[in-house]
Amino acid sequence: MFNANKKQTSGQGLSNGEVVTLQHTSDVLRNNPLGDPNTRPLNVYLPAAYHHSPTNRRRFPVLYCLAGFTGSGPGQLNWKGFEENIVQRLDRLIANDAMPPVIVVFPDCFTAFGGTQYINSSAVGDYADYLNQELVPFVDENFRTKAESRHRGCFGKSSGGYGALTLAMRYPKIWGGIASHSSDAYFDFVYRSDWPGVLTTLQRYAPASKTNRLPLRQSNPSIDDGRVAGFLQDVWSRPPGGAKRTTGSEMMALMLLGMAASYDPDLQAANGFCLPFDLQSGALLPKRWRNWLRHDPINLISRHHRNLIQLQALYIDCGSQDQFHIHYGNRQLSQALHDAQVNHRYTEFVGTHSGIDHRLDTSLPFLAKRLR
Repeated sequence: MFNANKKQTSGQGLSNGEVVTLQHTSDVLRNNPLGDPNTRPLNVYLPAAYHHSPTNRRRFPVLYCLAGFTGSGPGQLNWKGFEENIVQRLDRLIANDAMPPVIVVFPDCFTAFGGTQYINSSAVGDYADYLNQELVPFVDENFRTKAESRHRGCFGKSSGGYGALTLAMRYPKIWGGIASHSSDAYFDFVYRSDWPGVLTTLQRYAPASKTNRLPLRQSNPSIDDGRVAGFLQDVWSRPPGGAKRTTGSEMMALMLLGMAASYDPDLQAANGFCLPFDLQSGALLPKRWRNWLRHDPINLISRHHRNLIQLQALYIDCGSQDQFHIHYGNRQLSQALHDAQVNHRYTEFVGTHSGIDHRLDTSLPFLAKRLR
């Protein structure tokens, strides 16, 4: 169910597009395991040509902008000091003929963990189905889109880039091209290095020992002994904007727990998901870690090779100084795609994981021209 509640323009003049804001009530996200709202704002950017075509019958390619972790669809449109927001960037690129006019959709996929990986999970919610089964059909029915996969794509950074990659791999009848910036890949290298700090953060919530001897390992590895639940309850109970703000180490713990809920959900486990490390000893749990690796884009290439070679556009880039070391994962991802003879464009640039919106000046024209 969708209801329009307002419209706003990005500026004045015939070269400026329009952002239409609607409220979307989702059946897929109803009663999701985290209790997140199933009514969410949906913002849709309409290029200037949408209303100024001579007959108002012209149809347009459509792109979906997937926010990274801690981001959201509405947040993508925020005003920015000393730089463009994405609407201003789209207006400029289209007005300068750097890219053809496109419709851009900004889904809100924020969760209590701080975001989503845009996959289905019994511990987080079915966000792939939310996009594929609800938002895509609605946008095609209510706006003048070119409603075939060869004219539809998505793009994003970090978790948004990961979502774009995996959606293209798994759902080729829906997605015809993607642009992925600094996306999660090479889990053995990128994620494993973050877990020691996460375990230390969670240690503060460990249950008190019934004896004077501290246990060296969990009696039931992969299952929360109470510290994860205690941590989540603490973080989720804090009032927004309150004096007790979430620290950097706590945010990293929240994000990694969100990854565990995405990659290794289990309805029978505490909190609805399993953990890849023994919370007490720090030992890796190989059986659980294999479930994570099944979601690593590098390992998905062989499984979805036929879908990948059908893409109209596959763009990947990453900063060579990414503070999460994701450039190593993207290098391996590009090499694996090359070895599998999947046509793609991979670029590295001098930069980190932050402040890289300028890369959209390259990726959006690349994507839009191939999906036009």
